[in-house]
Amino acid sequence: MNPKYNPALYWFAVLTAFTTFLLIGLGGLVTSHEAGMSVPDWPTSYGYNMFALPIKFWTGGAFFEHTHRLLASGVGALTTVLAVWLWLQDPRKWLHWLGVAAFVLVVVQGILGGLRVSWHLDYLGVPHGAIAQTFLILLSGIALVTSRWWINSAREKQITVPRGLRSHVLWLTILIFIQLLIAATMRHQHAGLAISDFPLAHGKIWPDTSATAIANYNAARVETINLNPITAFQVVLQMVHRLVAVLIFLGVVAAAFLARKKLGGGDSLTKSAWLWTALLVVQIILGIATIMTNKAADIATLHVMVGALSLLVGALWWFIAARRTALTAIALTGQNKPD
Repeated sequence: MNPKYNPALYWFAVLTAFTTFLLIGLGGLVTSHEAGMSVPDWPTSYGYNMFALPIKFWTGGAFFEHTHRLLASGVGALTTVLAVWLWLQDPRKWLHWLGVAAFVLVVVQGILGGLRVSWHLDYLGVPHGAIAQTFLILLSGIALVTSRWWINSAREKQITVPRGLRSHVLWLTILIFIQLLIAATMRHQHAGLAISDFPLAHGKIWPDTSATAIANYNAARVETINLNPITAFQVVLQMVHRLVAVLIFLGVVAAAFLARKKLGGGDSLTKSAWLWTALLVVQIILGIATIMTNKAADIATLHVMVGALSLLVGALWWFIAARRTALTAIALTGQNKPD
C-alpha cells in the first residue's frame, strides 16, 4: 500500500528529532560545566520526584544536570507517541519497526544515563554519547521518510547517484561518527585540554609523550576547572582527533567537487555537499576556539552540536542518494516503486 503524506505526523517527527538535537547540546553543557554528578541520585533528584524538584535546588551544575533529565524525559515521551503513531497510521511495516527501534534506543539511553549517576562510572558517558548520535540519525531518518519529498519521489523522475560517490559519503559519515566517539572519550576523561596550543602541540609538530615530558606538561598547566593530570594516551588521542579532523575536511571537500562533477552544480545533493563543507569549516573553527579559550563551556558545547549536525548531514545525504538511485534502477526495470 502506497503511503500518503501526513503533515501532522511529519512535523511531529521533525519536532522529536529537533528536540533530540537540543538534548545533545544540553548534554554537552552538562559535560562542559563538569555537572554530570551535580544531582547525585537517580531516578529521584535529591530524594524528590524528578518532576517535583523544588526550585531552590536548581542552581549551579544542578541546573544543567536536572534540566537535561527533564528534557530527556520529554524526548522519551515524544518518541513513545511517535512510535505508536507510526504503528497505527502509517501503512509501511518497516517504518513501524523503525519506530519501535527508536523507542528501544531511548529507553536504553535513559537507563545508561541513570546508571552513570548511580554507579559513578564516567566511562558510560561514551556509549551514552554514541547512542545519542545514533538516535538522532534514526529520528531524522523517520522524519525524512514521512516527508512530502520522500512520498512523492516515487512518482517523479530521479537522477541516479554514482556508487563511488555514495560510498565516499558513507565512509566519510562513518569516520565522523568515529571522530565523535574519540571526542566523547576525551571529554569524559575530565582531564581538560591534553594539548593546550595550536597549530603546534606542546610546541612541536608531534608532541613528546615521554614520562618526563608528561610530567612537565602537568606542572605547567594553568587550567582552573579541570585539574586532573593528563596522560600520554590523552595527548596521543587528541593528536589523532586533530588528524582525523583534517581527513574528514578533505574528504568532505572532495565529496562536494565529486557531486558537482557527477550530478551538476544545481543538483540539491551538490548544494547539500557544499553546505556540509561549510559546516566542517565552522566545526574546525570551533575546535580551534575550544583550545584558544581553554575549553570555554559554550564554545565546547557548540563544537559538540555542530559535530552532531555534520554527522546528520552526511547520513541524510546518503539516505537521499540511496533513495534516488533505487528509484532510478526500478524505473529502468519497470518494477513497482518502493515505499
